[in-house]
Amino acid sequence: MTDSPNSPLPLTIAVVGGAGVVGRPTVEAVRAAGHRAIALSRSSGVDLLTGTGLDAALAGVDAVVDASNVTTLSARKATRFFQTATGNLVAAAARAGVRHIVVPSIVGIDRMPHEYYAGKLAQEAVVEASSVPWSILRATQFHEFSAQLFQRGQVGPFHLAPRARVQPIAAREVGARLAELAAGTARGRVADLAGPREERLDDMVKAYAGRIGHRGWVPSVSLPGAQMKGMRAGLALPGPGAEFGTETFAGWLEGLG
Repeated sequence: MTDSPNSPLPLTIAVVGGAGVVGRPTVEAVRAAGHRAIALSRSSGVDLLTGTGLDAALAGVDAVVDASNVTTLSARKATRFFQTATGNLVAAAARAGVRHIVVPSIVGIDRMPHEYYAGKLAQEAVVEASSVPWSILRATQFHEFSAQLFQRGQVGPFHLAPRARVQPIAAREVGARLAELAAGTARGRVADLAGPREERLDDMVKAYAGRIGHRGWVPSVSLPGAQMKGMRAGLALPGPGAEFGTETFAGWLEGLG
């Protein structure tokens, strides 16, 4: 990965969604670098959709990482969420004098502007139009995506394993990169970040199932929808100029308790 100049002074960095899959390791990486991390969520009194608590939470904050998320496959719902939530966040950041906002996004969303990915594109547009200096990091799917799909893909006694081509990366490595970016100056769109090797998504889900001791049938399926069709075609894979993490999916599996 390329390095960005970091401030020698401890910074205060707010991480929205700091308890999430990428938010938690981002908070850990910010603290490991010697900066102060503030995890923002509804439980901490911050509601992105209404703006409640944002002004108070961002007072004195140097940079913000927006790792907020919504669980939906609806393009309309995802777009409405990110336009509202990130819109409120960047407006409050501008009022507070925040010098930098960093947003994690997803590799290939411009090639697959459908369903949830349509919302992430809308989020990027909100940030790019903001008066707050910004950086956007597009990353590939996380290793943890296999666990999420296993849990969400239960149909009766079966767990479905969607077919797709992916190049997964550890959320921990994405969090480290987000923390690094937040401590530096705004850079706009930075190089995409991907895992070290391509994997089949259905194989990942099956391997995860086996690792946790699941003995039931996990059939491979080709899910409907433009987004999954694009992923089967390889549109979620990194292109030229991407940077790469080091932890393989197999290594991540081995590290599970």
